[in-house]
Amino acid sequence: KLFQKKMINYLKNLLQRNQSGIGIELGPERINIAEICQKRNKLKLVNLVKAEVPEEVFMEGQIKDIPAMSSLLQSIIAENKIESGRITTAILGRESVTRVIGVPVELNDEELKDYMNEESSLYLPFSREEADIDYQKLGNILDLNDELEKVQVALVATRKEVTNAYIEVFSQAGLAINILEVSNFALIRTLKDLLKEYGPEEAVVIADIGFESTELSIVVDGIPQFNRTIPTGTYEMQSSLNEAMNLPVSRDTSKLLGMTVSIMETMGMTKSGESSETNILQKVLSELGDEIRRSIDFYLSQFENLEVAQLLLTGSGAGIGQIDEFLMQRLSLPVSKVDPIEILGLETEIEIPLEERASLAIVLGLGLRQF
Repeated sequence: KLFQKKMINYLKNLLQRNQSGIGIELGPERINIAEICQKRNKLKLVNLVKAEVPEEVFMEGQIKDIPAMSSLLQSIIAENKIESGRITTAILGRESVTRVIGVPVELNDEELKDYMNEESSLYLPFSREEADIDYQKLGNILDLNDELEKVQVALVATRKEVTNAYIEVFSQAGLAINILEVSNFALIRTLKDLLKEYGPEEAVVIADIGFESTELSIVVDGIPQFNRTIPTGTYEMQSSLNEAMNLPVSRDTSKLLGMTVSIMETMGMTKSGESSETNILQKVLSELGDEIRRSIDFYLSQFENLEVAQLLLTGSGAGIGQIDEFLMQRLSLPVSKVDPIEILGLETEIEIPLEERASLAIVLGLGLRQF
């Protein structure tokens, strides 16, 4: 029941004060580890480790080879002499279900527990018996449909086999998980101060452009209201480039960080003389932009007085040159890349290129969970 006991209480305890925290992010492309320490009133990133994950170890959002992932994690910890103290890790957002629902305000804690256990099955794409669930009260609202006061409750669920896979990886590596949460909440923790700038009638869209997919979250008043996985990530971008150039399939997407997408492609136009590589990248990003637009339109169709104020880009794909300007013109929305080091005001002596910083938003949020 580790998942139920340790799932994030992201609204009440975002900055619990401890001396240090270690965030470990497991993904299909790499393992990221961040160690953050607090000195007086300052937070410092004292250690940052990245290691590539072999093919077929982690695919389609799930850990497929537990022993291989565990062995890799164990060797990284040992080689970098990382103290395996208070560890926070996260299940990918695509493998979780997050809903904010209204429940009767008169329910006490025991009644709420029974209510959520019964009602949760209505929101799950799998059976209740297969699920690990947790929930957190958020605050009272007036339900405009029946004009009754209700309590907003955040429901989070994953399949037990997914939860157990993460626990087993760390167990085999000889590591104890202190907190297991969902990556969406780690990301929101990193962006917490930035999200405070927007009011309750302003939605912020977060697009985390990862290796296998783009995880889309729509956040209102600091609370994730809508999540969607778009099956477009940096691997598809790189694969499209390799296929067009008759190059072998490769998991190495580092070339994308050296590319710059044209901002002329908003109306189906491209610059004359532009390389075919750039045109191919524009095509994939245009399709991604269209999927983001469809998600936004679907969400906004349910609310009359809500508008999207900002699109924030995180993940490794956010390092592509001018991707923010490209999507800004494509979607007619304010778009900006996230620099989590700057947003968090982290002190660090580690040299981290600007184009790589957006990919650290989740792992830094995991490291911050201890404070």
